[in-house]
Parts: sequence; structure tokens; C-alpha cells
Amino acid sequence: ICESPRSDFPLINVMRDVSVLKNEQNKRNMDSVTKIMDWMGFHRLSSQSSFQIVSIVKALIGDGVSSNICSMNTMMFNKPPDTGSLTSRHPLHQDLQYFPFRPAEGICCAWTALVPVNRQNGCLVVLPGTHKGELKKHAYPKWEGGVNLAYYGIQDFDPNAPRTYVEMDAGDTVFFHPLLIHGSGANKSNVFRRAISDHYANDDVCRYYLPEDLAHDETVNEMREVVQERLQK
Repeated sequence: ICESPRSDFPLINVMRDVSVLKNEQNKRNMDSVTKIMDWMGFHRLSSQSSFQIVSIVKALIGDGVSSNICSMNTMMFNKPPDTGSLTSRHPLHQDLQYFPFRPAEGICCAWTALVPVNRQNGCLVVLPGTHKGELKKHAYPKWEGGVNLAYYGIQDFDPNAPRTYVEMDAGDTVFFHPLLIHGSGANKSNVFRRAISDHYANDDVCRYYLPEDLAHDETVNEMREVVQERLQK
């Protein structure tokens, strides 16, 4: 799937690594693709063949049985081997930064490894217990090698806070809260690190808000501009 994404779905967004794109050849093939967002075919896949995942999500953010759980955001990760600029890493962030709906307790991410994921190829790293905190201020990190679009990072986290590196086998799934501080390291291997994720929301409790009503309105507006640009193509 990562090697041949369909681009005829109206809301699909193909994100590319800024440093890999410097190679002119990579602008015309899949080597620069780092993320595929909102692929509607995956929405159908997740609703048809992920009964076990949805059951766990219902137990985490619903009443376990009758909650109206919706798939809100799907992503396919294709983290490329790093060029040496470290742009393949993802800064520490909170997923709630990207969402215009609340409350956080009604949202859950299911992140599934498609290949073995480890520290060598850039596994997830989390700061345990941070899901109990608040949404922090995010901004683009000032990285010399460049930063990918929408790779926002938290500005005031404790650099000495304990970290857990989430190494996974292919097929393993981890579930986490949208306020959990997490990121991923650079892919120092010579192969792509691939995974899929789906953010779910409990429609019985979650409500949408206008960007101006949220503290992170700049992020929401940027994401809206990305979608609008895609719709105009």
C-alpha cells in the first residue's frame, strides 16, 4: 500500500521529507514520501477488518458496548532512511494539537507497526504519564537540517524527563491518549519504517470547535489550508 497510494481520493495528502526531496529524482517517485494522510480507502479498511482494535478503543473511550466510535484521522507512515540531516525524526508533540474536536478523553490513537520497529529505524518514544497534563505550546523546531510540514514540537518539555522507547514487532498495536507527549527518532537504517495509525473519537461526547476558539488555532488553520489546496487540484 505504501508503495502505490491512490491519489484520486479527494482528501488524500501525500507528505514528503524535505531533505530527501532535495534529490531531483525523488520528486518523481516514492522515495521522499514520509506520510500519507486521510486515505479514505484505509477508513473503509479500518471499519471492516479491525474489530478487535475498535473493541479496545470502545473500552478506552466509550462505554465498551454501544458507544458511537468514529474514525477521524488515518495515516500511513513511510519514514524514509535519513539523509543525515535528521529530518526523518518527529519532534516530541501531542496529537491533540492537530484536532479541532474535544474532549481529549473521548479520543484515542491506535498505532500499528507494519514492519519491526526499533530505535535503529525510528520507533516511537513517549514520556510516560504526560497524558495527565494539559495541551502545551507547539511550534516548528529550529532544526538546521530542515523540518517537514506540520512537524510541530513542544517547546517547554523537560529534556531530562524519563522516556520509553516503544519497540514493536510487525502487527503490534499500541493505543495512546491524545495528550501523551511522544515523537520518533531518525531512521538510521537503510529501509523504510512503515506503520499505520487511526485516531478514533467517541461521537457521543466529542464536539467540533472553530479554530479561533482553540489555543492552537494556527495549527488547525494550516491543516485546513492543506486540505483546501488539495481540493483545488
